[in-house]
Amino acid sequence: MAKAVAIIPARGGSKRIPRKNIKDFFGKPLIAYSIETALDSKLFEKVVVSTDDEEIASIAKKYGAEVPFLRPKELSDDFTGTQEVVDFTLNQLEEKYDSVCTIYATAPLLQKEYLIEGFEKLKSSNAINAFSATSMPFPIQRTFKLTNEGRCEMFTPEHYMTRSQDLEEAYQDAGQFYWKKLGVKSDEIMFGADSIPIILPRHLVQDIDTLEDWKRAEIIYRVLEEMKK
Repeated sequence: MAKAVAIIPARGGSKRIPRKNIKDFFGKPLIAYSIETALDSKLFEKVVVSTDDEEIASIAKKYGAEVPFLRPKELSDDFTGTQEVVDFTLNQLEEKYDSVCTIYATAPLLQKEYLIEGFEKLKSSNAINAFSATSMPFPIQRTFKLTNEGRCEMFTPEHYMTRSQDLEEAYQDAGQFYWKKLGVKSDEIMFGADSIPIILPRHLVQDIDTLEDWKRAEIIYRVLEEMKK
């Protein structure tokens, strides 16, 4: 995997947090953190931002990314999947790459060492994907849902009395980065046998979809910065 490219999807039409990708986060647009970490890793021939928005494109270029074209509107709605955007971007690039790393624009907690770990583990294995993951904070076997009547119903009631330490640990997608070898086909889903999860500590993981998520990310980031002093 000699040549790698990073692709950061960043459309302009965020609904729950307007202009989320370029909203100020401790003095910089949110997307700047993903761009700078990707560049700092020294892993990529190019760091490309895929966007339909002129302002996002301008800011991305300011922080060192390339925006060789604007994404068409039909690939910028609420129903377009990330993989469609990545495939389109790869097809538009003149150069051919051995691997691609999709990095979310909303990952200010992203650390370069985990990007590097993902690249190294993928390169030295027969896996096709490597992606960021983290452990679940509570045993999923003891979780419950709400019925139509607003009452509780356990997903696995047989584990109601099982001690937490006796239950198998579960993991979830951390939503930061996704490495993929190119030119290799797989019938597996991302969370399948062809993938290597790169396990991040939970204090470095926070999705940013709502304003509550944003506040939590701010708190985590502030604490991490204080710890560096």
